[in-house]
Amino acid sequence: MDETKKNSILIVDDEKTNLMVLTHLLSQEYAIYTAKDGHDAISKAGKLLPDIILLDIVMPEMDGYEVLAALKSSEETRNIPVIFITGLDSSEDEEKGLVLKAADYISKPFRAAIVKLRVGNQIQIVNQLRTIERLSMIDQLTDLPNRRSFDNRLDLEWRRAIREKTPISLLMMDVDKFKVYNDTYGHQQGDVLLQMVAGVFKKTLKRPGDFAARWGGEEFAVLLSDSDKEGAARLAEEIRANVESAVIPYSDGSTTKVTISIGVNAECPTKESVLENFLSRADNALYKAKETGRNRACLYEGNAE
Repeated sequence: MDETKKNSILIVDDEKTNLMVLTHLLSQEYAIYTAKDGHDAISKAGKLLPDIILLDIVMPEMDGYEVLAALKSSEETRNIPVIFITGLDSSEDEEKGLVLKAADYISKPFRAAIVKLRVGNQIQIVNQLRTIERLSMIDQLTDLPNRRSFDNRLDLEWRRAIREKTPISLLMMDVDKFKVYNDTYGHQQGDVLLQMVAGVFKKTLKRPGDFAARWGGEEFAVLLSDSDKEGAARLAEEIRANVESAVIPYSDGSTTKVTISIGVNAECPTKESVLENFLSRADNALYKAKETGRNRACLYEGNAE
């Protein structure tokens, strides 16, 4: 999560006074959204995806238990922690909430210190889980998304391309003669080389949606949503040229250089398209680039139907 961005809270209560009190207590530390009833809460939770939800149990039309059940049944909102706001104090009420997977309770009338502590505990858990998730999706050497992260993004963008009938492009890349480079200069220098290549992606990719990842070893991939073959080929050539011109410092003060081979595939997929074929065609284009001399970008020219 962006360190400068406040965590967000959705407060759900049909009593305006309660909304005002909780907003006053929490707005200095968190971004606050409010909802006046259950239906409003479900709608806003799906759109805003707050970090946690404070949810009143006793509300007209749709009580807090029903709202929580609805939130847990939605893939988008099921993992948002919900803290019940309640004046109820029976063990049966508490048990019912825990069965529905409420994260915690805040009792009425509100005590400022308790509200802040219980909200703060849940926010801390959310942030810790996000850090763990981020670390599991990032390649620690290059600070690029890793293969797992790439697979998740590819699935998302592939389905979006089918739904919106837009093109999608993939660049598969391999550092040329990486084993020779490693054997010549050592593994530590090989790591410096891979970090340099990652830096080229960060400087070359301009659109927010362009997605570069370390595929594994000396292999990298770039996924371009809403990008046709001409645009993908241009970007591939720019990446190739930027890698070729990059200077890699060596420990004795000298410098080294490397090149990269790139395979490009672009498609406008339909429901009948096969994702594995999309990947293998980019890989075939990469193989062609390596077989025909390396340090080049080759576009897959076969039938992508």
